[in-house]
Amino acid sequence: MTQSHPILLKDQAVLVTGGGSGLGSALCEQLASRGARVLVVDLKQAAAEATAQRLNEAGHRAEALACDVSQQEQAEHAVRHIVDRFGRIDVLVNNAGTDVTCSATEMEVAQWDRVLQTNLHGPFVLARAAARQMMGQASGQIVNITSTAAKRQWPNASAYHASKTGLLALSHALHTELRPAGIKVTAVVAGGMLTPFLLDRFPDIDRSTLQDPANVALAICNILELPAVTVVPEITILPMRETSWP
Repeated sequence: MTQSHPILLKDQAVLVTGGGSGLGSALCEQLASRGARVLVVDLKQAAAEATAQRLNEAGHRAEALACDVSQQEQAEHAVRHIVDRFGRIDVLVNNAGTDVTCSATEMEVAQWDRVLQTNLHGPFVLARAAARQMMGQASGQIVNITSTAAKRQWPNASAYHASKTGLLALSHALHTELRPAGIKVTAVVAGGMLTPFLLDRFPDIDRSTLQDPANVALAICNILELPAVTVVPEITILPMRETSWP
């Protein structure tokens, strides 16, 4: 049986949130190296610009945009911006995330709200805006970076667990709704990575149990380049010595 051609990332317009560091930065590098036009979105303007500059100096195409994804207006503006610059949006990667490490009884409501707004509300607003544009294109891909925290719980991370479990469910809901429009939606259940998200908060963590974010980025790009007739609704990517997942 003849297979349909793969979807190549060359010249595709890709928006990556949290692109200034960690997995987001690694993803931007992988995407740009495959010829994509990348909009690096990050809460910190300097971080977004540093990633974009590094990619452009390597001969790739990237732009930077500061954006707080927890704010609806800024999130929607990010999607409008990439469409204005590149004429379309082919891929949205909801990667930006935050956490509060404390017990549920000690957590402030404002802290809870910040985690849910960044990790769940923001991805919904971005996905909604991107999907509306992609429906007019009759194609597009949305990738939601969730976590093993969506599958298994541990103490002092209740807001993070709630947000990532919600994001996984949202991702599957979008998958069912958008498939008829030719839009792919993939949830990435990522295990621990060697990123500032973990290393800055837990300096004593056993690094041998973590994976290079470049490995996760590689797996995601491979999924993005699958033939148009195939979609991966969910993928789990773990280090060999993952401690938060069986």
